[in-house]
Amino acid sequence: MFARRGVHGSEDASLGGEDLESNEAIYAMLEACGLTASGERPPLTPLRGGVSSDIFRVDLPQGPVCVKRALRKLKVAQDWFAPVERNEAEVSWIRTVRSIHPSAAPPLIAADADHHAFVMSYLDPDEYPCWKGSLRDGDIDPSFAASVGEALGKIHAETANRDDIAEIFSNDTLFEALRIEPYLLATAARHADYTDRLSALADTTLATKHALMHGDVSPKNILQGPEGPVFLDSECACYGDPAFDLAFCLNHLLLKSIWRPQWREGCMHCFEALAAGYLAHVGWEPPAEVEARVSGLLAALLLARIDGKSPVEYIRDESDKARVRRIALLLLDQPARELWAIRDAWCKELSE
Repeated sequence: MFARRGVHGSEDASLGGEDLESNEAIYAMLEACGLTASGERPPLTPLRGGVSSDIFRVDLPQGPVCVKRALRKLKVAQDWFAPVERNEAEVSWIRTVRSIHPSAAPPLIAADADHHAFVMSYLDPDEYPCWKGSLRDGDIDPSFAASVGEALGKIHAETANRDDIAEIFSNDTLFEALRIEPYLLATAARHADYTDRLSALADTTLATKHALMHGDVSPKNILQGPEGPVFLDSECACYGDPAFDLAFCLNHLLLKSIWRPQWREGCMHCFEALAAGYLAHVGWEPPAEVEARVSGLLAALLLARIDGKSPVEYIRDESDKARVRRIALLLLDQPARELWAIRDAWCKELSE
């Protein structure tokens, strides 16, 4: 969620700036981490976007930093609560990934588990544009999509079958609260005929333990850095099924081809490049097995981003929502095991 606001972002003084309790918690955290003196109150600028945390730019004498503090109740229409300990999972993910692939995670400055907050570098949006913004504006670069797949695949490969990593990230409760329940199970509750299939997908995803997952690999959480992609907002991090990460990101590329139909062909090229870049790194199990689980999750996530607790904000037209439902339900009825079949079914639906 830092893509437009946590590391850098649109500044909006109306977003939480009057929340004195939150502001005081941020000041207490900065003081506890030794970044400010007692009683010091540097300017806090709330940053736009995100539903799960308060996120601020803080202008310290040594330069701007970014602070993220987890919220118990997420800022969505439906009631959605999540443990604030997810902030610690995000800090651990950043530290772990920077030890594997330093440019793929933002620099961490300080963390304070007592306040469920941490401080990281403020990355200039001119140097680190958000991938979602580029896709929105037609700056479609399949080579960057391939680099996203390659970096994600490398992180999964380097953490696969690692008992030490599995112990650090035994965060099933967090992942279930932040992803399984609001996406798969909440959607199942709205589609009674598909409850068994969606519940089975949820069970399989929770039971599969192969590598360190990010949990929220979305274009809004990916910056286009000078050394490649920078992944943000890893508060769903868990040792589990890496197929979820790939499916989550590919899902957004499909949905953005409805949001910006003029860039549809480019989005499909990005879909193909990201999948190929990722699958080339799969060695912990047969790539075909990963691809089959990704395909199953894609069908469910398409439906979830329309009818789950966190629908995508950029698909508002009811006819577009109906098209997404149709293809998602078709893919749940006739499961695909290969991503090209998902792509072809999607393109066929949009061409009719």
